Amino acid sequence: MRIADIDLGDKPLFLAPMEDVTDPSFRYVCKRFGADMVYTEFISSDGLIRDAAKSVAKLRTYDYERPVGIQLYGNEIEPMVEAARVAEAARPDLIDINFGCPVRKIAARGAGSGMMRDVPKMVEMTRRIVEAVRLPVTVKTRLGWDEDSKNIVEIAERLQDAGIAALTIHGRTRAQLYRGEADWTLIGEVKRNPRMHIPIIGNGDIDSAEKAAAAFERYDIDGIMIGRATYGRPWIFKEIRHFLKTGEQLKQPSVHERVELAKLHFAKSLEFKGDKVGVLEMRRHFSCYFKGLPDFKPTRLKLVTLNDPAEIVATLDYVAERWGDFDTSEIVPQPLSHDV
Repeated sequence: MRIADIDLGDKPLFLAPMEDVTDPSFRYVCKRFGADMVYTEFISSDGLIRDAAKSVAKLRTYDYERPVGIQLYGNEIEPMVEAARVAEAARPDLIDINFGCPVRKIAARGAGSGMMRDVPKMVEMTRRIVEAVRLPVTVKTRLGWDEDSKNIVEIAERLQDAGIAALTIHGRTRAQLYRGEADWTLIGEVKRNPRMHIPIIGNGDIDSAEKAAAAFERYDIDGIMIGRATYGRPWIFKEIRHFLKTGEQLKQPSVHERVELAKLHFAKSLEFKGDKVGVLEMRRHFSCYFKGLPDFKPTRLKLVTLNDPAEIVATLDYVAERWGDFDTSEIVPQPLSHDV
């Protein structure tokens, strides 16, 4: 699969952009486990052109991440075009437009999946961004606004005509948020549409190697994007790649392996964010890495309340010592449950 000149190999696996999750430290560990392409957290066009510190900080990417995309969202064309130019100057490999986020505060003002209620504006915004930058432009979107407006087949054709280099489709409507099961039928219909010639990437409910293999087989998609299932389980990319190559399940990481991963992730969080923010933003990950261990509550409480990095590392070493022989073969972190 190729996006413009970016060669992603056979059946590539993408890390979905997720607010408050896909920061540089999380992208780092996902890349180590075989994510073929990663994205920044989604960035507000308004925040970017106002030079808001939080938005500008999200532009930071690193060469080892490549290929890496910067994802933008907004509800007005001119600010989105300007933001795309700012993002291009940060030297990602592509610019991705978020037409899929269903969160109320974003969609209600016409950004994210809210743009699906105004398809002409969506297409015009895309065309203007494609014309404004030299990098490939891609789009992530959903099946439609609600059950009565699943118009992704038409939208896909129009976005392709506007010049995008690839399209990612989440198999739910905006009205569904993350409820119910993702419907991949229309994703397959877009891919099999003889008018379509750009890569189609499927997204939604891929939380196991078997589901990934079945999606490639049934829907002829070019790639798969994985979002919530990576949370606390960045090794899912390695699981899927192993299954696609061998047809065999990869063993879940041992407690010792999870501890070493948590320490690496933590070290990168401190490196990228500094001690104070790095500690705070790792707390959500510590719980997920070790969910399922018996009698773990007091230790979990320490991991999410300690502020001294040295004490946190010592606590992680204690986890390896105390639970090192525990059988983790059945401990598979569950996908992130809240809306991101």
